[in-house]
Amino acid sequence: MASSLHNLLNKIIKTGTLTVRGSGGEQRYGGGGGRTVTIRFTDEAAERELVNDPQLKLGELYMEGRLLVEQGDIYDLLALVKDNTLAQGLSFGMIWRGIARIIVSQFRNRVPINHNRRNVAHHYDLDEKLFSLFLDEDWQYSCAYFNPPGISLDEAQLAKKRHIVAKLLAEPGQKALEIGSGWGGMAMYLAESSGVDVTGITLSTEQLKISRERAAKRGLANSVRFELQDYYYLPADKSYDRIVSVGMFEHVGRLNYRKFFNKVNDVLADDGVMLLHSIGQPYPAIINNPWIEKYIFPGGYIPSIAEVMPAVEKAGLLVSDIEILPMHYAYTLRHWRQRFMANKEKAAAIYDERFVRMWEFYLAGSEMAFTHEKFFIFQMQIVKKRTAVPDNRNYIYEREAELKAFEQRRVPLDKIAV
Repeated sequence: MASSLHNLLNKIIKTGTLTVRGSGGEQRYGGGGGRTVTIRFTDEAAERELVNDPQLKLGELYMEGRLLVEQGDIYDLLALVKDNTLAQGLSFGMIWRGIARIIVSQFRNRVPINHNRRNVAHHYDLDEKLFSLFLDEDWQYSCAYFNPPGISLDEAQLAKKRHIVAKLLAEPGQKALEIGSGWGGMAMYLAESSGVDVTGITLSTEQLKISRERAAKRGLANSVRFELQDYYYLPADKSYDRIVSVGMFEHVGRLNYRKFFNKVNDVLADDGVMLLHSIGQPYPAIINNPWIEKYIFPGGYIPSIAEVMPAVEKAGLLVSDIEILPMHYAYTLRHWRQRFMANKEKAAAIYDERFVRMWEFYLAGSEMAFTHEKFFIFQMQIVKKRTAVPDNRNYIYEREAELKAFEQRRVPLDKIAV
């Protein structure tokens, strides 16, 4: 084994057991009492590459099959390292603080608006069959809401939509905007449950196509429409009573927060309500994870609430409610990873084995950020007038009860005849 790797692992692994098989035979690190993981390097060069650039190379070596996990899985390896680096307070440059930055990374510098579509296409314009392998029946690609605890992924994603729509206080005849409409599930739920006319905007051509097909199948062509549109270019002379954005704010970039909320202020009605659902982290990030930036989410950034609030205030908007969901994305990601790995042969048939390992690494590293790094989901309710929402939260739970009744009557999409 490369001496530099031996020295690094000997310094890091104190709790648990890491067995490493490589060019110099087998070495064991750690004092036991925690996770037990065994890895193997297929070539000596891989050992040196990992030491030279751990944040990028750990993921790449796993993708390439040059680092194999022979006992446990890749999540166990990442968690074992993080168990130790957190306990010892080691620098993120040592090995793995970068992956804990989670899912997306900040802009290297100011990214022009016209790069947004390219960045979105990198991830969301993948083959639709891939997402069908691990998402719920409504293709919700954002954090679910596991309330009550222990419910299924499908139930939790439905609970997420219910919870968000309840906070919107939507009423029949209103006009709503969804910024980042995904595959259309939220927009269709909002329209059907609340009698709202919804416009969803996206930068993904694949999501746009599928959203329109799904809305047509549900017979919602007159009340739900989807457009290929950047939020930045929304016309200011058109206003919406309700705005919702779920899992899109992570792609805005911290240098564009002011632009984002200025645009919200332009298009939100004076008595309107917005619900922003986003991943958050407990402190502003110092550095992006280069592996996530390169392979998964180019041009993204996970905000801290402290970075978001000034932009909201400077845009002349008010925050009327904030809810923190600390572990719900960890549960969601674990469901996704388990489903994805159960279908890994199908994923490999769509792409290849390298792609499967890349996505396993992405899902495992993202989950670990919530289990080990205090990442969370925040739901921020935003208004222009304080009187736009009640002064207590009882209305949320009352509306959720009404929405549950609606869900009992709603016909599932797969039961609708074409």
